[in-house]
Amino acid sequence: MKKEIHRPRNLIEKIYQCPEELSPIIEKFKEESKTIVFGNGCFDLLHVGHINYLYEAKKQGDVLIIAINTDESISRIKPDRKLTTPYNERSILIASIEAVDYVIPLVEDTPISLLKIFKPNIHTKGTDYTPDRLPERETVQSYGGRIMFVGGPKNHSTTQLISNIRNYNK
Repeated sequence: MKKEIHRPRNLIEKIYQCPEELSPIIEKFKEESKTIVFGNGCFDLLHVGHINYLYEAKKQGDVLIIAINTDESISRIKPDRKLTTPYNERSILIASIEAVDYVIPLVEDTPISLLKIFKPNIHTKGTDYTPDRLPERETVQSYGGRIMFVGGPKNHSTTQLISNIRNYNK
């Protein structure tokens, strides 16, 4: 008899605060031979590029986990950019997207520790990345995972969106 797997029924059930709580759920999916897909990002101002990335990532497997940089990690990795949307709001926005199954905070500068915990079959990145620009590449390869670049051409960015807003009435 198959074990019943916990599937999120509402927005709040998609958002986890620590990987230790989500890990047993992901392990159950693996026991069912589900393909686990992982992605990460800041998602400060949601735009069509983010949506394309998330839906393309979901197409690669059965379960999509998205790690969202916390406010503190964004201030470290993008010190020149002022954050516009706090983590708790960004997590709700991303969790509300149908393609996303689970959301987890990314408190570090890279997703390496989360990749070591979840060991997803596929780690997705946007097409603006290249294999040589991924500090997590060796981690993913060490457990037999694959890296896929998804989401189509990089035609949209938060930086450009902010610039467009600033220049709107000029």
